[in-house]
Amino acid sequence: MKFFVDTADVGEIRKALAWGILDGVTTNPSLVAKTGRRFEDVRAEILQLVSGPVSLEVTDMTFDGMLTQGRALAELGPQVVVKLPLTREGIAACKALTDEGIRTNVTLCFTASQALLAAKAGATYISPFVGRLDDVSTDGMGVIADIVQIYGNYGYATQVLVASTRHPMHIVAAAKLGAHVCTVPYKVLDQLFNHPLTDLGNAQFLKDWAKVPGQS
Repeated sequence: MKFFVDTADVGEIRKALAWGILDGVTTNPSLVAKTGRRFEDVRAEILQLVSGPVSLEVTDMTFDGMLTQGRALAELGPQVVVKLPLTREGIAACKALTDEGIRTNVTLCFTASQALLAAKAGATYISPFVGRLDDVSTDGMGVIADIVQIYGNYGYATQVLVASTRHPMHIVAAAKLGAHVCTVPYKVLDQLFNHPLTDLGNAQFLKDWAKVPGQS
């Protein structure tokens, strides 16, 4: 499974890169707004740091506007994946941009039927939001299971990118189902390291090591 960090905070991206396990980055307008910085500055810095896929989202909701913005974003670097909403216009733009050789990430997916549309349009990634589904008493991971099965049935190349992940067990469940990617907030990515027995064991090893003759 690939790990993307879901953030526009360059400091968080630097920390995740230092661990050596980061495959890419996803952003959205809300995440960019949290930085308080210009989108142009944020995206330039991220693209300078990250060699893997970087999803940058369009903000024009018309077909022609999405094409114009998508093409401009794609020209910023080979890492760019154009993020599009799962609307009629977004799916049409996905097909058009895919036909031009531009990678796409169709976002705001909440059903397997929507995911099927994205695959038919040739999306590089589909982003189902498991946390938001859980919030409305829907089984988010059940939707992931359906999408993975449907894509497997027909050999679609679209990768399942599990989004809106809220805790480590979302990542584990997605991996068990065979999802290709999880995009994870930095806080949740950091939590994957944590277990009290790891901390206790490491403390005990160091305590015992201090007893070895010649060690300080």
